[in-house]
Amino acid sequence: MEISYKQLLPKINTFIFDVDGVLTNGMLTIMPDGEMVRHMNVKDGYAMKNALNKGYRVCIISGGTNEGVRSRLAALGIEDIYLGAHNKIQQYKKLVKKYNLQAENVLYMGDDVPDFPVMELVGLATCPNDAVREIQQISKYISDKKGGEGCVRDVIEQVLRVQEKWAENFDAGI
Repeated sequence: MEISYKQLLPKINTFIFDVDGVLTNGMLTIMPDGEMVRHMNVKDGYAMKNALNKGYRVCIISGGTNEGVRSRLAALGIEDIYLGAHNKIQQYKKLVKKYNLQAENVLYMGDDVPDFPVMELVGLATCPNDAVREIQQISKYISDKKGGEGCVRDVIEQVLRVQEKWAENFDAGI
């Protein structure tokens, strides 16, 4: 009998997210000076800050290197931000060692092939509904939201609601 993703939610205490295609819609606006601008959803930001305030770990592993992304995420209070991570499994293993993580406690949301190796190892692999086919196939939950359109909020809110921590305090300090 296959386990429903909802049965895994009570065990989650760590969220790991990719950036491009998860926290953003995957589109880049290229400015005349060559700067690449991404758009993030403030509802995702609120949910990440809320999770941090409730004692959850929120970590970022991304192949992108935009320092504006780092600044935004650090301003939310996220400390574990790995940018330029082309071999995401290395950063995942660092997090496992640093926090003595157990796979069953980790939710990872990715959208493309570079996320695959980590998603195979975590307790709850998730993705936005516009993720590539290979990622959808290994995901235990596919959000009804697209990347950059609230998929991060979706999974965080589900975990916190199941653990009765979502509505305790709506002041996330954003």
